Amino acid sequence: MIAFENFTPLTGLTGGALIGLSAALFLALNGRIAGISGAFSTVLMPSVDARPKRWFILGLILAAPLWLLTMGTPTIVVEQPMWIVVLAGLIVGYFTRLGSGCTSGHGVCGLSRLSMRSLVATICFMAAGMFMVALTRHAMTLIA
Repeated sequence: MIAFENFTPLTGLTGGALIGLSAALFLALNGRIAGISGAFSTVLMPSVDARPKRWFILGLILAAPLWLLTMGTPTIVVEQPMWIVVLAGLIVGYFTRLGSGCTSGHGVCGLSRLSMRSLVATICFMAAGMFMVALTRHAMTLIA
């Protein structure tokens, strides 16, 4: 059964448009792809071209407090223990670097440039995500 209580097409459309606009502006102003994993790793290991990426990461970090000030606290329910959430984040980070990019780098920027490598990467991480949701939401409940 599909739950429609969280169906917010206007919010999704606005968010998607802003992501596309930020990726296009980052490319136009810096001549670089706006991949978050690449930007974050550059900030951790500074190089000559790290300054625009620092602003990019700062914008990502400041978006949450700006949302809280303007829209209030969202209702988010995390049903997993915090150690699983942290472990999942570390695993995603590792494989993001292994795959030379993340959803923003491959899925947004790479696909818009018609990159075959980004198409394969996007198919792989979407399939892996769908598999894990099916496993954790459906298969694990059958076992328990």
